[in-house]
Amino acid sequence: MILKSRHLLGLEHIQPEEIQLMLDTAESFREVSEREIPKVPALRGKTIVNYFAEPSTRTRVSFELAEKRLSADTVSISTSGSSAVKGESLRDTALNLQAMHIDMIVVRHKASGAPHFLADHVDVPVVNAGDGCHEHPTQGLLDLLSIRDHFGRLDGLKVAIIGDIAHSRVARSLIWGLTRMGVEVSVCAPATLIPLGIRALPCNVLDRVDDAIRDVDVIYILRLQLERQQAGLIPSAREYRRLFGIDRERLRKAKEDVVIMHPGPINRGLELAPDVADGPHSIILDQVTNGVAVRMAVVYLLSGRDGGSELGS
Repeated sequence: MILKSRHLLGLEHIQPEEIQLMLDTAESFREVSEREIPKVPALRGKTIVNYFAEPSTRTRVSFELAEKRLSADTVSISTSGSSAVKGESLRDTALNLQAMHIDMIVVRHKASGAPHFLADHVDVPVVNAGDGCHEHPTQGLLDLLSIRDHFGRLDGLKVAIIGDIAHSRVARSLIWGLTRMGVEVSVCAPATLIPLGIRALPCNVLDRVDDAIRDVDVIYILRLQLERQQAGLIPSAREYRRLFGIDRERLRKAKEDVVIMHPGPINRGLELAPDVADGPHSIILDQVTNGVAVRMAVVYLLSGRDGGSELGS
């Protein structure tokens, strides 16, 4: 099977066989990072631009490493170092980059839909590295790979997503990606952090953490995104930690073999206790490792392809 799609914009409309292909390809690329010289010539001669209009550490470095390990030439741009500070539009920035004969754009942007806008105006593949509160598809894929690695399967598992659902692009990609692969998903958060359209998504909605974590295979904790919130969405950090934080005491109410995940960065002591983040249930660092392999798979599968549909458009 080949990947028919030209862009990776989200996981909402993705097909299970496409997810399967990307996960299997990532698994094969994981070995490259373990070599003495972690590099293959798969994308030699290709030029990929990483345009990050929002701060990022894990995602940006992960994409750069993935591209370099495939021998692609990479250029990384931030908003502060681009003509955007002079008033240049996103469209003009992209068209100017394309005029330099690049082969792909990886974009992170604070505006939901920015990657879709770019995909409509350029003739090269666009990869969504996170757009506003919409989606973060490569994070969703690396999470699926991490879960599959641990359990040997995805179908039939149960996952509880706990935390700031309203402002989380990760949550949306996870919900779509997991359910496509046969996973039952529940979300749990204060009512003020549950988005209005949540019941249109294929997930259960719960308001008590103890109920949400009971009998699930994975507890996926989201960061409380204080920078995206208006004041007053939670009474206090202390109250949030008491009602929704995951610590060792609360973890005793879950299955003995439950897995803890977090997309990072972690607000230690707020949504997740340090001894749980670093404890035996945690596969958080495995997520980081799988991020490079998944992004290698994505840019490899999308690079140099002609035509096709938009993945997650």
